[in-house]
Amino acid sequence: MTKQECAIVMAHTGICMLAGEDFCIFHKYVEDIMGRPIYTHEMACGAIANEIKQKSKMDFINLCRNAESEGL
Repeated sequence: MTKQECAIVMAHTGICMLAGEDFCIFHKYVEDIMGRPIYTHEMACGAIANEIKQKSKMDFINLCRNAESEGL
């Protein structure tokens, strides 16, 4: 899984998959889907977190649909 894919999963599920210097990948993805700058403290707001989840839904679904089987 790429770090960009991790950002999609993180946005949709709320499970932290990118930390440290990689967090900027997630932050940029969120700003892109929200269409505006996002302060990190905004991500803790329930309404904003829900909007991030909804706006990342199709990317998440497409990621799952395009997943490749490895070793199965």
